[in-house]
Amino acid sequence: MKIEELLKFDPKAKTKTFQKNDIVQRAHDPSPSAIFVEKGLLRSYIIDSKGKEHIYMFAPEGWFIADLEAMEYDQPVQLFIDCLEDSTLTFFDNDCLFKANLSKQEIMQNAQLLYRRIGRLQRRVLMLMGAPAIDRYHYFIKTYPDLHHRIPQRMIASFLGVTPQTLSTLRGKIARSS
Repeated sequence: MKIEELLKFDPKAKTKTFQKNDIVQRAHDPSPSAIFVEKGLLRSYIIDSKGKEHIYMFAPEGWFIADLEAMEYDQPVQLFIDCLEDSTLTFFDNDCLFKANLSKQEIMQNAQLLYRRIGRLQRRVLMLMGAPAIDRYHYFIKTYPDLHHRIPQRMIASFLGVTPQTLSTLRGKIARSS
């Protein structure tokens, strides 16, 4: 389904422009939204009790990003979402897709996309639990093939669960072996 079609089902949907480093959503905000990235690049993350950021995901053009648990259970959000680049975003209500009168084919296409994203998330969690850092980096490149030049190294390191120094070492090893 195209963004124009989604806009028909959510009269409250709003498109807004943000600048690099703008925070789009803060932890504990009471009203979660599904956010479609028309232009730009976002990240979602948490900040632990020691003040350290842990990146959950990146969302480039054409992706949705949201705190799904907050949306599903009507709770305040846990994830911060901010802009890594100047961005144009469309905010949707929680139940927008449930209001949409989708064909069986559109439902199947959306389900397939959802399964792919869930599969990537499952793979990432399993890799964080036990895969070597180099395998996690290769998976990052495979998942986000066009983003590694758009994202600061410290954020990629956070996403991978390693220090920036470890990531630099990994990238050096990869470069030397090519």
